[in-house]
Amino acid sequence: MLVLITYDVNTETPTGRKRLRQVSKMCVNYGQRVQNSVFECAVDATQLTTVRSKLLKLIDTETDSLRFYLLGNNYKDKVEHYGAKPSFDVTDPLII
Repeated sequence: MLVLITYDVNTETPTGRKRLRQVSKMCVNYGQRVQNSVFECAVDATQLTTVRSKLLKLIDTETDSLRFYLLGNNYKDKVEHYGAKPSFDVTDPLII
């Protein structure tokens, strides 16, 4: 399923800036960054549970925000992209 993970981490303190880096690195492990604090992640239910648990341990729920948008398996008709950074299918093989 395609899950959109978005976050807003308070970076006014050194610990906030550290949390931001940790959250970003965790999201990179599960998907692709499509905007500064937005990741598209093609995950199964187990992976979603794992990444959600890990991210909730990292953030400060008093000052930070974390959102999961569950787009499901039929997401291709639900996503429209315009402008820079061309869109691609996150489930296609990655050729380097």
